[in-house]
Amino acid sequence: MKLPHRRQFLQLAAGAAALPAVSRIARAQTYPARPVVIIVPVQPGAGSDFTARLIGQWLAERLGQQFIIENRSGAAGNIGTEAVVRARPDGYTLLLVAAPNAINATLYDKLNYNFIRDIAPVASIARTPCVLVVHPSLPAKTVPEFIAYAKSNPGKINMASSGIGGTPHMAGELFRAMTDVKWGAHVPYRGGAPAITDLIGGQVQVMFSVMTDSIEYVRAGKLRALAVAAATRSEVLPDIPTVGEFVPGYEASGFFGVGAPKNTPTEIIDKLNKGINAGLAEPKIKARLADFGATVLAGSPADFSKFIADETEKWAKVIKFAGIKAD
Repeated sequence: MKLPHRRQFLQLAAGAAALPAVSRIARAQTYPARPVVIIVPVQPGAGSDFTARLIGQWLAERLGQQFIIENRSGAAGNIGTEAVVRARPDGYTLLLVAAPNAINATLYDKLNYNFIRDIAPVASIARTPCVLVVHPSLPAKTVPEFIAYAKSNPGKINMASSGIGGTPHMAGELFRAMTDVKWGAHVPYRGGAPAITDLIGGQVQVMFSVMTDSIEYVRAGKLRALAVAAATRSEVLPDIPTVGEFVPGYEASGFFGVGAPKNTPTEIIDKLNKGINAGLAEPKIKARLADFGATVLAGSPADFSKFIADETEKWAKVIKFAGIKAD
């Protein structure tokens, strides 16, 4: 048998080595070839759900395939997240990532996955600040007045939240850690709406509410907003200061983004990232997000990866400080 010359051999070897790269590029060029599912690990109607539908519709128009929103709630988002972790890493099953993913990494001792290891960040979408709201009967009208009132009336201010380990709960515990106020009790509810109802009724006195849950009641005068928990003032409530103006370094927000199972091809992740960032640059999408107090948080997959790691570390410290345990 005649052996190939050295030059032919090297050409054959180089061609064989290039095949996987060519295959990946071709796969990315044809992606998506069928409908894509975005799993939202909460019930319909939440901010995560709204965000997923907004971005899913944009991606469908841009990439020419359906992006189907599938709500798979339960266990504080862990059931839907685990479904994506176990899915094939082919870009056809995605996760709407949110703040509970960063919180649950520490809050739950025995998860069947490691979020940072098992989910590949695709793109960040937006941040949604909490708002420090109180019942109008409370005499405090500013953050310093509220801190002074809480310290002079220990145990009389009960804090509502949408549930143990949710962003409002974490925001309240971070505030407690940074100001040394003491709540009379933390009263967790099954969602933001019933918590707001009792806050309006005076059964509880304060809440670090997600802006979407409380903004209309603030505008109607049924609740008093003392401050937003974002790093900068909100365009939706421009006259309301930030907590950080009085408590330096304080910031507590929810966030939304998209993730995929680990080992999803980089070319597909990059294609989705570019598509999402293009949407976030559209004035209509920016306006829709701004309607519920969210601000665009665009960036690369690496940017989102660092953001998730930072949020996970931040909330881990709060959970350990407060000794919070999951239900």
